[in-house]
Amino acid sequence: MSDSEDMTEFASIVERIERGEVPIKNIERELICPICKELFTHPLILPCQHSVCHKCVRELLQLNHEDSFDAGSECSLPGSPRSRVPSPSMERLDRLVRSATVRRSFGSRGSISSPGWRRGSVTPRVTTIACPGCQHDIDLGERGISMLFRNFTLENIVERYRQAARAAVAIMCNICKPPQLQEATKSCMDCKASYCNECFKLHHPWGTPKAQHEYVGPTTNFRPKVLMCPEHEMEKVNMYCEVCRRPVCHLCKLGGSHANHKVTSMGSAYKILKEKLAKSIHYLISKEDQVRTQITDLEQLISHTEENGQLAERRANEHFERLFETLQERKSEMLRSIEQSRSRRLNQLKGQVEEYQGMLENSGLVGYAQEVLKETDQSCFVQTAKQLHVRIQKATESLRTFHPAADPCFDEFVLDTSREETLLKEMCFGGVPDPPLIDLSHSRVYNEASITWRLSDDHLPTDHHVLEYRRLSGPSQSPSQEDGEDSGVWRATDRVYGPSTVVCDLEADSLYSFRVRSCRNSMFSPYSPEVSLHTPPSPALGFLFSDKCGFSTERLILNKRRDTVESVAGMAYLLAAERVQTGSYIGLDYIIGDTGISQGRHYWAFKVEPYSYMVKVGVASDSKLIEWFHNPRDTSSPRYDHDSGHDSGSEDTCYELSQPFTLLTLGMGKLFIPKASSSASGSTANAASGDPGNRVLPMPQRLGVCLDYDACRVYFYDADTMRCLYERQVDCSGTMYPAFGLMGSGKVQLEEFITAKRLAF
Repeated sequence: MSDSEDMTEFASIVERIERGEVPIKNIERELICPICKELFTHPLILPCQHSVCHKCVRELLQLNHEDSFDAGSECSLPGSPRSRVPSPSMERLDRLVRSATVRRSFGSRGSISSPGWRRGSVTPRVTTIACPGCQHDIDLGERGISMLFRNFTLENIVERYRQAARAAVAIMCNICKPPQLQEATKSCMDCKASYCNECFKLHHPWGTPKAQHEYVGPTTNFRPKVLMCPEHEMEKVNMYCEVCRRPVCHLCKLGGSHANHKVTSMGSAYKILKEKLAKSIHYLISKEDQVRTQITDLEQLISHTEENGQLAERRANEHFERLFETLQERKSEMLRSIEQSRSRRLNQLKGQVEEYQGMLENSGLVGYAQEVLKETDQSCFVQTAKQLHVRIQKATESLRTFHPAADPCFDEFVLDTSREETLLKEMCFGGVPDPPLIDLSHSRVYNEASITWRLSDDHLPTDHHVLEYRRLSGPSQSPSQEDGEDSGVWRATDRVYGPSTVVCDLEADSLYSFRVRSCRNSMFSPYSPEVSLHTPPSPALGFLFSDKCGFSTERLILNKRRDTVESVAGMAYLLAAERVQTGSYIGLDYIIGDTGISQGRHYWAFKVEPYSYMVKVGVASDSKLIEWFHNPRDTSSPRYDHDSGHDSGSEDTCYELSQPFTLLTLGMGKLFIPKASSSASGSTANAASGDPGNRVLPMPQRLGVCLDYDACRVYFYDADTMRCLYERQVDCSGTMYPAFGLMGSGKVQLEEFITAKRLAF
């Protein structure tokens, strides 16, 4: 669609809105009072821009006022309004009152004089209510309801909705008398009455003041022609307060509560707000297909939610059924063991009882022995008495050392299920915690990863978190990784009880994916969206700023931690500029790191504040630093820096070889790629050798530098994406140091991971 067609469609939508031709159906829920759940009746606009019926606000204030008294004595009265059966709307009012009262009791506890108290009265005058839409406390002040505007626009829309709903019921003329009662064709907003054609002509004759009255189509909603100021009742509102977002009169602006507020004319506010609303409506109408698609998606989500809910219910039933079956099996087995043990013990004890009963006189073993003693035949007696004597000795021994044949205690069958009961009680199904979100602004990845996440404002309490990570890509893998041990496989950290953790031993120059989830009462939240972070090409170098070598205390400010340096253009800078007659600038103030590099690959990252005028970052050689500070160059010449843009030939090349620094220029929110030279190669050289506009890039939020000492090359990266912005050859004669140069206002801050080891040491 062309721009002209788009504007034509937009204009037609605006005209339809102005003429009231937009269909009024299907908007009923926008016309329902949040308290009484009915169509708005004389709606009032609260300061938070929500609307409530006039009668609902009055009832809410009245309930708030009654709630300040002793509710117990009031409820005991049979004629009390609170003794009636509450309606749903009144129950909602009670809830709003209770919430507002609690917040008010905590907010004003201990105060002596308050706007809510009438002077000379012990009865509080309640002027604070809780908005039913946003739950914010609304203080109506001393004027109460009278300080609120009526929402006439909403009132008109409600009336049009009512008319559309009862289209078959005609509005009758208020003047005609039965049986000649006619249907009304007009309604006069000044007379607040409806007329048929004849009665309107009769009561509004031509040439009289009534002929100038405003008339509309038949309606039962009559509103004032002019909106009056609620604070100055005789003044019309003619301005709009942008701070309070409400219409005001000129007295409110001159000396009222809006004296120091920014206001605009009512016409300007009308034009701006109407244009914004019309554009918003036009956008929504133009996105109707997208809305319908999203509605379809939501309906599918509703269906999936219903199905998944039923599936979860079935699975829960299955789990608990299995638990019940296991418990029932254990119960049956335990009862069977108890029964077997009981029977065995009873038999043993009963046998012992019978044995002891045989020791009694004239019974059992003793009686039998007495009969044997009566035997007179010696051979027969000896034959029988030998075995009997052994039994008598055993009985005598058992009598001396009495011990029950079985233990009546069943302690071995007493179960201690306290741990299991605790585990079952800890299984809370009140809600699954919301998934956390990884905070990229506070997460950093080097050879170690510091990952930080945050929870939603209304999140449920959590017990711990679990961070998972996996390697997506990187340099050639080791033999152990080729078997699938590391690459692409999620690895989990130990339980984390805070909002951050550190993952160690990450591979250099690799892409990792991270995700985290929360746990509450053994229930895990869904995973957070995966976040991919790229590790630097080499391990991180830990260092702080050095305040020794060439550090200017006049123009550079170093904080106590020595991880932030700031350049301030003060009086010393101004006095130095007074002596300069030519040149584009005075000079750079240099500062280096306190840790040198003599071998291997090392990476560090930092942040340059966007307001910085000019900052140079890179590396410096110690052998050339000594020569540089003992033989300073002309600081007033534009040729002081090889990146100044003055490229006249061979002298620049010679000068470039003699300088101790290899630096990249940043400033004014930009990053400047040096001009192509023989030392630059690859895509960066080709880009730099073309259009000068290709040499200017937006300044990254974080910049990284990697020095390969053995290969004599330095690389500059966008530390967020690990995209190489520029690389070049560097003379690594001697020990190399991270170097920074600042001019004018500027600030450089090392990343926390770079300084952590040095600060801890």
